[in-house]
Amino acid sequence: QAQLVESGGGLVQPGGSLRLSCEASGIIFAWHIMAWYRQAPGNQRELVANILSGGRTNYTDSVKGRFTISRDNAKSTVQLQMKDVKPEDTGRYFCHAHPIHPDIGPDYWGQGTQVTVSL
Repeated sequence: QAQLVESGGGLVQPGGSLRLSCEASGIIFAWHIMAWYRQAPGNQRELVANILSGGRTNYTDSVKGRFTISRDNAKSTVQLQMKDVKPEDTGRYFCHAHPIHPDIGPDYWGQGTQVTVSL
């Protein structure tokens, strides 16, 4: 059974750094586009960044230059390095796996990890 498990969330001061990690199991990791989404209270879940198996990345404008997504296909992990965090980065961060072809299987979500940016 496929499973995505996030870790690394917590409380961080504005301007600080945080590193999120997601470990996948039960899927062929290299066959999935991996992504981080976040959801703040009262808001819709939004894409933060994604990364293709070959390493190509995409970021939402508000995190460009501050966040870096990376993946290790051998370890089936994806990370999100967050720097210069801002209060508006607060939210629950979810790991997401999207198959590169629909015949591979469904999308998967992790349970999320909470990130709070505050003094």
